[in-house]
Amino acid sequence: MLMVKKKQPFDAPDPTPTVGDAVQRVARAAVSVIPGVGGAASQLIEVVFGSPLARRQQRWREAVAETLHRLEAEQRIRPENLSSNEAFIDATLQATQIAMRNSQQEKLKALQAAIFNAALPNAPEQSIQQMFLGYVDALTVWHLRILDLFNDPPGWFKRNAKEVPHRDLASSLAQTLEEAYPELRGRRAFFEVVWADLLARSLVNTQTLFTTMTPQGTLTSRTTDMGRRFVAFISEA
Repeated sequence: MLMVKKKQPFDAPDPTPTVGDAVQRVARAAVSVIPGVGGAASQLIEVVFGSPLARRQQRWREAVAETLHRLEAEQRIRPENLSSNEAFIDATLQATQIAMRNSQQEKLKALQAAIFNAALPNAPEQSIQQMFLGYVDALTVWHLRILDLFNDPPGWFKRNAKEVPHRDLASSLAQTLEEAYPELRGRRAFFEVVWADLLARSLVNTQTLFTTMTPQGTLTSRTTDMGRRFVAFISEA
């Protein structure tokens, strides 16, 4: 007799099982238009993309299942309610597509947190969720790091086991940034572009990182209301 494994409530199916297939199809199509390239190149595509994409799909599937199990264990949701929550399904599908294009753990953690928060009763409206997920896709991990830092500078230093800067003289936000991330020292051109991107999306409220201000001012939150909501949406509750 054929035995069918009973599915647990949150043994979630891969929300986008054809993402890897789609990438491979596109790659094959690109190869096929090159004169003189045939079966060998197609096999190479399988070697290059096949296993990595399968691994990404599996890891993401496990992350989604972990998130849903946690929601259920904390009695935040009921499975039958989520299955009919179209905004949550849309957010999960959008997050999955983004996850397939990323290997950086910080982005994947942000996407996993977004799924968690999208499932909650007080989740942002659907348009805001779509916009926030688009930000995770478009922005780099440095955008996310810098935004998180200036959302709550004193809290960031404490969470990261670093001493909160204490200064007697006027300083700038750039100095706070470089104390938080020493690897950014000497990279002004880079983090100015990052800050300009955050400003263009109305996620921060200060024009430049180089304005001279009081020591206390350098540790004051610089995120807008939308910036705070975005950070909360991509952070674990």
